[in-house]
Amino acid sequence: MSHYPYEKILKVDGMSCGNCAVRVENALNSLEGVWARVDLEAEEAQVYMKEEYEDQRLKDAVRDAGYRVYKVNKVK
Repeated sequence: MSHYPYEKILKVDGMSCGNCAVRVENALNSLEGVWARVDLEAEEAQVYMKEEYEDQRLKDAVRDAGYRVYKVNKVK
């Protein structure tokens, strides 16, 4: 975790199954220097970044996977 100094929590709308969560994770993990994991029940993605990404870039990656981010919380 020390390799990822930045963290954001994305609230994601539209996920209804495990495959949805995997698609969102894969979309975020395809970004350079990003490691993400999705909690389907909480409808959120924890995103760890080596360099801080703008919220819109993260939202675009999720949108391209077919889902919508409706809130972004910066953790650190």
